[in-house]
Amino acid sequence: MMEKGRILIFTGDGKGKTTAALGMVLRAAGHGMKTLVVQFIKSDTTTGELEACKRLPPIEIVQAGRGFVPDREDPSFEEHRRAAREGLFLAEKAMEKGDLEMIVLDEICLAVARGLLDESDVLAAVGKAGPRTTVVLTGRGATQGLIALADTVTEMRMVKHGLAEGLTARRGVEF
Repeated sequence: MMEKGRILIFTGDGKGKTTAALGMVLRAAGHGMKTLVVQFIKSDTTTGELEACKRLPPIEIVQAGRGFVPDREDPSFEEHRRAAREGLFLAEKAMEKGDLEMIVLDEICLAVARGLLDESDVLAAVGKAGPRTTVVLTGRGATQGLIALADTVTEMRMVKHGLAEGLTARRGVEF
């Protein structure tokens, strides 16, 4: 039987999409697997995942996002699109090279849903992953094309969220 790469998606309106992907990254690091995480929306350089991954040599995190995505009419929207395209180019080159065993495209589903990236470009990039590579896509609003490409799709559904009730984001929990 021929070895095949794996594609997983964590999507939905609930908390835990990035956390689930980072759990996979932690598991892969425990096996000494080289991993790349490209964050397509996030730009906060003080998050716990960035600090933790600095201590785990087989993991590299690249923040290709510019933070909160403005409306398409906002003049800064194009800067967000450019940053997302650069992140996708970086991820695509890593997939073509084939030496990474896991690549996480964090918030890429949201980047497609918000118009920062074209679904067809993401499908083409992910299609370049080799048979030893697991690709994990996260973010709200996974499109039907991305879902069709994936082997496994998990939808996180919000039942209740403390932030909606006025709680503030907590270090180690939300960031």
